[in-house]
Amino acid sequence: METHLTETVDVDLAGRSYHVWIGPGLIEDSARWRAAIRGRHVLVVSNTTVAPLYLDALAKGLDGLRWSSFLIEDGETHKTFANVGRVLEALGALGATRDACVIALGGGVVGDLAGFAAACWMRGIDFIQMPTTLLSMVDSSVGGKTGVNLPAGKNLAGAFHQPRAVVADIDTLRTLPKREYRAGMAEIVKGAAIGDPAFFAWLEAHADALAAREQSVLIEAIARKCRYKAGVVARDETEQGERALLNLGHTFGHALETAGNYSEILHGEGVAIGMVLAARLSERLGMSDAVDTSRLVALLTRLGLPTEPSRVHAASRIVELMRLDKKNTAGTLRLILWRGIGRAEIVSGVAEDDVLGVLP
Repeated sequence: METHLTETVDVDLAGRSYHVWIGPGLIEDSARWRAAIRGRHVLVVSNTTVAPLYLDALAKGLDGLRWSSFLIEDGETHKTFANVGRVLEALGALGATRDACVIALGGGVVGDLAGFAAACWMRGIDFIQMPTTLLSMVDSSVGGKTGVNLPAGKNLAGAFHQPRAVVADIDTLRTLPKREYRAGMAEIVKGAAIGDPAFFAWLEAHADALAAREQSVLIEAIARKCRYKAGVVARDETEQGERALLNLGHTFGHALETAGNYSEILHGEGVAIGMVLAARLSERLGMSDAVDTSRLVALLTRLGLPTEPSRVHAASRIVELMRLDKKNTAGTLRLILWRGIGRAEIVSGVAEDDVLGVLP
């Protein structure tokens, strides 16, 4: 177990602060995370793909506790209220008390669903994030956003509920399919594109090593992205201002995901395409230069990510879905755009004609 490689990122929220541990062998390193469990009841929520790989290793760290597991099918289409209800029923069957803990072992779908259920059970119990995809390690596991999808849109129901700890065991990335791994890279690029031009240049210099999953480079990339996000969350936990910047590319991306019934593209792919569309819209509005868009497209392409939306769905349908985005106010489009790499900002009152102008 190479725990000397572990990086620690702190999310500073006063009495609700927590550690994000990033490194190899962490699921088996229960001496590190067991103290985050305060009671004697634990429900492990996972899916049918991840559980056969890692649940046994996790279970060794739960010795002496009363615990059970609940599995959902793999995929975004299973992030539903119906499955939240089933998790709550599993907590009831376990006899979970107010000091119980939910452990989310899986990707973003599992983390969002399990966290939302933990926020609901007895009006809020502890949970621990154990993300097993790159996307969830660098984004959804950190910051306390939980929720489920509705037919009307992605993540429209949810709660802010911070975890007790985040255990990002990079050994789980060895079994991650190439497409899922690449999707996670989109969120790393996003953090740099929003507010860290030096990190963006570092990613350009290390793109090949990241694509090859070189361990030391990967740990550094994950830690840098998590530190950036942790700082934003500490300053704006419930997204009243700065935290909204973390949604660069998401308004376009969520609309593309919803149009495809959450089955055509992965979330990270939607974010990659959405960032490019946001950059092109910024150009159209005179906010940024084409050279910044070109650098973004080139980096995403080197990392194996898509940069163009499908022409299957009408542009008018995409705009219709964008109107439901949680950042919108008073019926106007409120988007995260940029003035070039590392300089994102919130722009209100964006004309729908300009949005249609960057959609195929």
